[in-house]
Amino acid sequence: MPLPQVSSLNLNLRLLFPLLSPFKPTSLSYLKPINHSSSLFTVLASSKRHRNVPPSHHLKPNLARRNTSTLSNRDQQKVAPMETTTEPQPSVGFNKRRAEGRDKNDKPHKNLQLKVRKLNPVNTISYVQILGTGMDTQDTSPSVLLFFDKQRFIFNAGEGLQRFCTEHKIKLSKIDHIFLSRVCSETAGGLPGLLLTLAGMGDEGMSVNVWGPSDLKYLVDAMKSFIPNAAMVHTRSFGPMLSSDTASMPDSSQFQEPIVLIDDEVVKISAILLQPSCSDGSPRLNEEPVMQNPSERGLDERMDPNGKAGSIMKPGDMSVIYVCELPEIKGKFDPAKAMSLGLKPGPKYRELQLGNSVKSDRQNIMVHPSDVMGPSVPGPIVLLVDCPTESHLQELLSIQSLSSYYVDALDNIPDSAKTVTCIIHLSPASVIRGSNYQRWMQRFGSAQHILAGHEMKNVAIPILKSSARIAARLNYLCPQFFPAPGFWSLQQLNYSAPESSASSEGSVPKLCESIAAKNLLKFTLRPYAHLGLDRSGIPNSATPTEIIDELVTEIPEIVDAAQCVSQFWHGSRETEETTSLQDKKVFVEEPWLNENSLPSCLENIRRDDLEIVLLGTGSSQPSKYRNVSSIFINLFTKGSLLLDCGEGTLGQLKRRYGVEGADDAVRHLRCIWISHIHADHHTGLARILALRRDLLQAVPHEPLVVVGPRQLKRYLDAYQRLEDLDMQFLDCKHTTAASLDAFEGFIKSNKDHSSPESPINAEDMTNKILDGSTGQNIDCTLFARGSQMQSYWKRPGSPVDNRMALPILKTLKKALSEAGLEALVSFPVVHCPQAFGVALKAAERINSIGKVIPGWKIVYSGDTRPCPELIEASRGATVLIHEATFEDGMVDEAIARNHSTTMEAIEVGDSAGAYRIILTHFSQRYPKIPIFDETHMHKTCIAFDMMSVNIADLPVLPKVLPYLKLLFKNEMIVDESEDIVDDAVEAVHVGS
Repeated sequence: MPLPQVSSLNLNLRLLFPLLSPFKPTSLSYLKPINHSSSLFTVLASSKRHRNVPPSHHLKPNLARRNTSTLSNRDQQKVAPMETTTEPQPSVGFNKRRAEGRDKNDKPHKNLQLKVRKLNPVNTISYVQILGTGMDTQDTSPSVLLFFDKQRFIFNAGEGLQRFCTEHKIKLSKIDHIFLSRVCSETAGGLPGLLLTLAGMGDEGMSVNVWGPSDLKYLVDAMKSFIPNAAMVHTRSFGPMLSSDTASMPDSSQFQEPIVLIDDEVVKISAILLQPSCSDGSPRLNEEPVMQNPSERGLDERMDPNGKAGSIMKPGDMSVIYVCELPEIKGKFDPAKAMSLGLKPGPKYRELQLGNSVKSDRQNIMVHPSDVMGPSVPGPIVLLVDCPTESHLQELLSIQSLSSYYVDALDNIPDSAKTVTCIIHLSPASVIRGSNYQRWMQRFGSAQHILAGHEMKNVAIPILKSSARIAARLNYLCPQFFPAPGFWSLQQLNYSAPESSASSEGSVPKLCESIAAKNLLKFTLRPYAHLGLDRSGIPNSATPTEIIDELVTEIPEIVDAAQCVSQFWHGSRETEETTSLQDKKVFVEEPWLNENSLPSCLENIRRDDLEIVLLGTGSSQPSKYRNVSSIFINLFTKGSLLLDCGEGTLGQLKRRYGVEGADDAVRHLRCIWISHIHADHHTGLARILALRRDLLQAVPHEPLVVVGPRQLKRYLDAYQRLEDLDMQFLDCKHTTAASLDAFEGFIKSNKDHSSPESPINAEDMTNKILDGSTGQNIDCTLFARGSQMQSYWKRPGSPVDNRMALPILKTLKKALSEAGLEALVSFPVVHCPQAFGVALKAAERINSIGKVIPGWKIVYSGDTRPCPELIEASRGATVLIHEATFEDGMVDEAIARNHSTTMEAIEVGDSAGAYRIILTHFSQRYPKIPIFDETHMHKTCIAFDMMSVNIADLPVLPKVLPYLKLLFKNEMIVDESEDIVDDAVEAVHVGS
């Protein structure tokens, strides 16, 4: 469908006088086709924001807090030549170069440099600290921070690490090294987003050293599909390498000794490899992964020379023990002894303190440091142990390189032994509870053991207090749309668990001193006088009652507002009370709130038909209050779907439904749909798929269908060399309306003639779709013949891709049918190459008197500028979920980055006749609530993380919006204090 023509007069005036004539979008219902021989596009290059532009005086008071444009004048002039039109057309421009994936060529290739710091080994401060990622959700491994004055080391980078650091003011720019104890989604899920954020910092970008076992190669290969190579040039792997020509487990004899990774003035960090033992035929090593293509199984079906399946070694199985050794603390210098040996005060005192011998000034002798220095104190030693399975434990018990750290049965330390100060156990509780592991812990004598494995008691304590506080406030105002978070359920709050497995009563006696880790718990290493545990940084837990008490004190009228909101569900049976509340002028209902008639699809709707859960409503990168994009479509007993799956999606599911409830949700997923390749929309995918694989391991099931752009398949194919994801991939182009029509027609016409699974027939069908013979109308200007976008859109797949499409389409159709859905239809949008939106259509139903009721329709825009394809797909939508990255005064930025403003999103919904509009994907410059003009919000609501909209509550949805404004009346200010990098993630485009 054609895109609108851009009015050159309107646009040029706006570019010449951006502050005097703020752009106001024209109604999109007047979009008209144009002759695609003319190319009339707004081409604006992305640039750094300039925060000192004077605000526009034409904006309303609540909008005036933000500059009309943050693009520089130079960037505003980067406009393609415009042609004059004879009739006025609405001005809906977009960045064509960005849509075609060519804007990356406008920017110089960054040479990301590592930070160089001057180390200070003397009088340094040092500690290890638990970064409690995943403690309240059990979705990812906790991280550990090793802190020095001038250096920072982080061990493991699971999903949510970046958001955690933002919450607790840990500066990512100060991190020098990241170490992975294993290479899998549990320990490395947050790495892609972190690397992209660092690459976008400052003028030149930053990088960080990333260390991991040899499996890291597979993760790096996968990330190359959407992360610039410059961001990963400092990834370093160690240990034996699994290669395709390996017939059995690699020979690890040459890696039995510790591998020194860092050795400088302040710390020595070594790695001890831990490979799973294969002698017990562990089920973990005998897994038969379900792969999309059987020919890809070669890496996972290797046998030893004797043909024993027990010797299979897969990428991702290798684990690492990290040994961190601080240098010894030299004894105190004794000036009296130095003078007695004939030394005069001066430079020689300093030489002796540095460990150098000097000649006496008054005697004919050499004075050695040991003559004038007190006894040295051995430096602290910290071990980080990740023993994920019993198979790894067998190997752990036999590692000889750890013997130098053991004490004997009487706690006597051999002369050659090194005393371990602290051991942080990342191993799961199921392994730690075993008697063998407990006895192994005892071999370290008086070392302090910190158990950082998942503990159920930690579920009740949210690690992201800022978002938990917002969630509690929203729940008080409107529990129907904002249910209580899963971690604050009554059952979990009353849960009581022992401090640790070692201290619990039972068959396993207490063998050593250990404590359960808590978020931000520290163990001080320097100064030596403070050596030991430090609990001062552990956050205080706030109960919902305390948060609500604070809210009522801050906004007293919120009590009446909550009662007003409850009346939307309880009717007007208490007329007098409602009247008295309105007399207090908490809120006077606008007349437009009753204008919308109920669509026929909502007739006799049931509450267990559909729930839309906005898991992530922010853009670009996670923030304290909003996670990145993800929408959970809950169909209750019929299953569920995910639309986009940004980093931390699993954690958000667990915060919404609780640990067990989220597992059930993942277990019953029917499909995951991804809009485009930008990292904030898909980097949570591997963690979700890995969990589903584990949950269904013993249950017969089909691999999950993942629908996404072609570039995503490159990432998933590469990642599956690291760990099996138990999925089937389907290109979005195979789920467009024309493609699905061709599929149905092909199946029908060949039903009695040949097998649809025939490779030739399947390829014929696919080629018909790709060459346009299906009658697909994509001949608008953006997708016109000969354009670069058309080449992306119609690029033929490989023969394997084409053959695989047909059976996967059948699988998808079956899954949708079981979920009560009639169709899942993708459509192209204007953002980056191969960006899509999606429409979900429910099947018709019959009510109790036999009346046929049409199914509901949900449309999700993905990231896009307003475009006819989106409007057409949204016709008659029950709910349109539309991105609204920018406020209305930032149209230039929206065009430059191919996003939409709030008003533009509403105009799309109005033009398409959508019943309800939910705005999401807000720029992180709006920390809690975006700036909007409620004048046009008569069918619209603003999304928040964990907002849950039941289809039966859609008539009430817009009525809640004014109360949300009241809740945030003191906080509707743009966050200018933090250096938010808007383009760090979105600037990454993938060529083909």
